[in-house]
Amino acid sequence: MTFVRSPKDFWAGILFIAFGVAAVTIAYNYPLGTAGRMGPGYFPRGLGFIMIGLGSILSLRALKLAGGKIQFGSFKPLLIVLGSVLIFAVAAPTLGVIIATILLITISSTAAYDYRWKESIIAALAIATFTYAAFIWGLSLQLPVWPTFFR
Repeated sequence: MTFVRSPKDFWAGILFIAFGVAAVTIAYNYPLGTAGRMGPGYFPRGLGFIMIGLGSILSLRALKLAGGKIQFGSFKPLLIVLGSVLIFAVAAPTLGVIIATILLITISSTAAYDYRWKESIIAALAIATFTYAAFIWGLSLQLPVWPTFFR
């Protein structure tokens, strides 16, 4: 009998802990502020501590409960998702956030083994609408919304 009964969950928890420690370490010298007036270190530290906590729970749980082994499948889905993020980064300044978001969602959803193009388009439109509402209306960020040739 092995000490770690669920290697997949154990190493996922360790990864959460590592990212949490990195976030807390990077944000250590940033001013914390208060809950009413948050400083630049408030969110990264809070998120880092939450990730450390969740990673600890996941890793400790993996010692007790049996789970799946680590399996390495195809790298195709990973490359598709990373490629779609790269396309978003290149397309957003010229095509605008709305079209770049639609491209991001439709391209990255092709990485799923049960890909359906209708669902992908519906999700892309919904997320693009949310992106516009949250970042342009809600936060008033100065992002290019539409392509440069529409302006």
